[in-house]
Amino acid sequence: MSTDLRNKAIAYLRHLENREWADAQAMCSEKAMVWHNDGKGESTIQENISGMKAQVDPIQSMRYDITRQFSQPGEVLQQHVVNVVMKDGARFRLDAAVYFRFEDGLITRIEEYAGLPSNDAG
Repeated sequence: MSTDLRNKAIAYLRHLENREWADAQAMCSEKAMVWHNDGKGESTIQENISGMKAQVDPIQSMRYDITRQFSQPGEVLQQHVVNVVMKDGARFRLDAAVYFRFEDGLITRIEEYAGLPSNDAG
């Protein structure tokens, strides 16, 4: 079961990379909540995905490179690096740790702890 949840966490991120917003949202409970360490508090999964859609236009490509994953029943914790290439050629990376909680196979909570973007993208 934990391998299945780890794969689901990765699949969710691959949908975001590919701008498959409806597919990403379909992996989540309707009541799923998202929290980021940006001081803005929680948002619904719908608000979170809408926010990503609104910010993605200047991005040429985005890749989540998973560096570590841990899981236990109903939960996945992972570290990853988001490598971003902008349409103007700029590149940056963002180191993050993300917690996913699952119920009945759906994501019910996401908590993302992200550092500051750096220009040493890989």
